[in-house]
Amino acid sequence: MLDERGRDIRYLRLSVTDRCNCRCVYCMPEGGVPRRDHGEMATFEELRDIVRAAVTLGVRKVRVTGGEPLVRRGIVRLVHMLAEVPGVEELAMTTNGTLLAPLAVELRDAGLDRLNVSLDTLDADRYRSMTRCGSLEDALAGLRAAREAGLGPTKLNCVLLGGVNEKDIVPLAELARDGADGELGVASVRFIELMPMGACASWPRERFVSADVVVDEVAGLVPAGQDGVTQLYRREGWRGTIGLIRPVSHGFCKTCDRIRVTADGMLKPCLHSRAEISLRGLSGPELVAALRQGIAAKPARHHLGVAHASATPRSMNQIGG
Repeated sequence: MLDERGRDIRYLRLSVTDRCNCRCVYCMPEGGVPRRDHGEMATFEELRDIVRAAVTLGVRKVRVTGGEPLVRRGIVRLVHMLAEVPGVEELAMTTNGTLLAPLAVELRDAGLDRLNVSLDTLDADRYRSMTRCGSLEDALAGLRAAREAGLGPTKLNCVLLGGVNEKDIVPLAELARDGADGELGVASVRFIELMPMGACASWPRERFVSADVVVDEVAGLVPAGQDGVTQLYRREGWRGTIGLIRPVSHGFCKTCDRIRVTADGMLKPCLHSRAEISLRGLSGPELVAALRQGIAAKPARHHLGVAHASATPRSMNQIGG
């Protein structure tokens, strides 16, 4: 379906929980989030029906997100339910990978096609500091299990924090050297600019660095086209790619093809807008109409910038990245 500005909306990011087993400094409060009543969250059946309705409007790609989707009880069953929706051409998941190893084969068998794994550093101490409680070895074990299960090609997501993980740019980028055939099966490493939203909105400016710094740090990168909102680069002799996602320094709203649904069943036409439409309790034509309304109302652009915080009142873990 085309929105009012002619953008073809084909991509739904579906949050299934606002909880996470990590407490990444740019995403989660240090003490976690208050446990919400089960009835406040969308059921598996509601999430499946939202996907069914979105497909009738042209959505073809669905990404399961969180929080951390693997903490949601019964996640393998939900993946199976979504994979069986006719018209879903790609079913992916974004995860921190730390709970992935024992579930990789089950997720593949349930119909999951591909993974994005969040990994901001290859230094074990820095990983624990940035996640506040996570284990780098668990994340790497998850990547290995995904490769062995054939859940690929895998993309890594690294959020750039000035003065924190800039030393990790080159080591992380080098994981793309062997591409999907490498030990961890990483086909692309994508570096993402930190966005001023939630607690990050009050952080010092030096924490916000342009993703262009990656081109300066990793020698020999040359432009290699676009993958959605990601500017791709290649290096001679490397089988994988390096990607830059630059929502702050290089807005990509003109080509945005996605909508988002939160774990409590709210449609967000834009990540950084306050606008939300409740989808819970709707079914059939009413649900389709609500999705159509949200797509039509998708704003032309956000006003995000280092000096301009996101307008959304939600934190990243509540929306799904």
